[in-house]
Amino acid sequence: MVNFYIQHNSQETYFRNPFGAVRIGTEVEISIEVEGECEALLEIVRFNGSTETINMFIDKRIEGSNIIVYKGLIDTSKEVGLINYYFKIVKDNQVFYYGNNKNHLGGIGEIYVENVPMYQLTVYEDNKIPSWYKDGIIYQIFVDRFFNGNEDGRVNNPKENSFIYGSWYDEPLYIKDEEGKVIRWDFFGGNLLGVKKKLQYIKSLGVSIIYFNPIFESSSCHKYDTGDYKKIDSMYGDEQIFKGLCKEANKLGIKIILDGVFSHTGADSKYFNKYLKYKSLGAYNSKESPYYSWYRFSEYPDKYDSWWGFENQPNVDELNQSYMKYVITDYDSVINKWMRLGVSGWRLDVADELPDEFIECFKKKMRNIKPESVLIGEVWEDASNKISYGNKRKYLFGDELDSPTNYPLRDILISFFNKELTSYDFRKKLMSLYENYPKEVFYSTMNVLGTHDTKRIFTALNENLKLLQLAIIFQMTFPGVPLIYYGDEAGLTGGSDPMNRKTYPWGKEKLEILTWYRRLTSIRNTHEIFTKGDFKIYNTDPEVICFIRNYKDKIALIALNRCRDRSILIEIGNISGRYKDILSKDAIYYSANGTLKIELKSYEGRVLLNM
Repeated sequence: MVNFYIQHNSQETYFRNPFGAVRIGTEVEISIEVEGECEALLEIVRFNGSTETINMFIDKRIEGSNIIVYKGLIDTSKEVGLINYYFKIVKDNQVFYYGNNKNHLGGIGEIYVENVPMYQLTVYEDNKIPSWYKDGIIYQIFVDRFFNGNEDGRVNNPKENSFIYGSWYDEPLYIKDEEGKVIRWDFFGGNLLGVKKKLQYIKSLGVSIIYFNPIFESSSCHKYDTGDYKKIDSMYGDEQIFKGLCKEANKLGIKIILDGVFSHTGADSKYFNKYLKYKSLGAYNSKESPYYSWYRFSEYPDKYDSWWGFENQPNVDELNQSYMKYVITDYDSVINKWMRLGVSGWRLDVADELPDEFIECFKKKMRNIKPESVLIGEVWEDASNKISYGNKRKYLFGDELDSPTNYPLRDILISFFNKELTSYDFRKKLMSLYENYPKEVFYSTMNVLGTHDTKRIFTALNENLKLLQLAIIFQMTFPGVPLIYYGDEAGLTGGSDPMNRKTYPWGKEKLEILTWYRRLTSIRNTHEIFTKGDFKIYNTDPEVICFIRNYKDKIALIALNRCRDRSILIEIGNISGRYKDILSKDAIYYSANGTLKIELKSYEGRVLLNM
């Protein structure tokens, strides 16, 4: 049993300087406090698996106590990646270890006698992410469910063996066989012309980026089973309509991002052609097919590797040279074609399924075509230390993703508002991301409240309007790039797929929610402190999230009370000046003796800006 004091806190510069992820070549000072003299060793495990032991030296003795501060220096000049570390303490002929806490969240650690969890230090190369993206607001559109732009309401080019809903306001459903396979895809008839006609509406939301779910030819309504990467699905329109959409969007200052599904294709595609709907010789039809080498067959032709076992989505060998040329490197490659038509970035579907080499090549080519482009990756966990299929991923080290999808933030935010976490636990989980991500990436994460793969945010918050409003305040004032999933701003509800993919309720919007979204996006777009400001989160009350943004001479304080039936008084120290609540526009606060006191009524959020 350990009966003496030891402490390291990876999130305080007193113990680790500088804070958080560091640029390659930065010397990092690591300190630990120990009661009494000992032998303190810093044990290092580098990204390549090599290990190193650093003898720590006495930096200082804390006056009036028996506590000694030991210091060691970590050299980060050898490679990008993660450096993991822990401490070995030899005292009174006994060996103890000090490492990360059991939740692996960084910050204050714990003492162990064996199996010590390690701290993480992220080392990266510079990666300049375009300001249009970092400063923007994204609107995600599932085209079939957004708007039909045809004056007569007709549905473009209905597909064989599919069904069209009788009303735009019907609830979506899947028609499946006894084995659970979809046997008829369903369509409402939304198209790209409809998006073009609604660009002014989208602009009115304060949006500057549209991210499309897949728009390429495919047999399904979701289009994650690509049939032809170089052709717009005929139900959505054609190349000319898309080109015109990009042009009109650009006039309004709106960039276009496409969803790229490159880990698999559709079985019903020109490349695989299982159902003989294409004239091309597909991999399923003949081993002589130019696409045969793209796929992995165990027993030709009916047994093949597929995405999560779905036979309609055969996996590809992403590093196959023919496939790499087709998608990335050829002059008429997929990314070349669409970026020259006006696309400014890509979201890589299931990034965990894509090899690092593929993502790196994609990023390099994309930036060569358009230097101010952006690459987003679908990652559901902390993207800095992700392991997929046994491989440690390199997403955030500089050569791959600019922006991971921030599902971890969504999860903890919903858990907090549903009273599954206190604000103290919320802070710990949030600070872990802040510590692990390069700052440029942290300020570029795609901050989602809902997407086509999750419950609608209004449903996730049990249709509590007040909590939804607090969540939107958080999203629009927090570092990162907010994403609005089409219809969330209109109060759409829905659980899992397909109910989270209802049509936009034109004429039936919940106007209170729509007005609130516009109000908060306006605040974000008006005050650059919310896109560029430094960030600090406080522990005040377990029911309250409270954080500060600083930029130049401006200070913004955001406080959110999740309580249904209780007012809460919070106090923030070391802050001075006069503050105006830019949400209510009438409340003014004064800092007395360096302390700001704020009373939050039930379900109340405050956004204070110094005057």
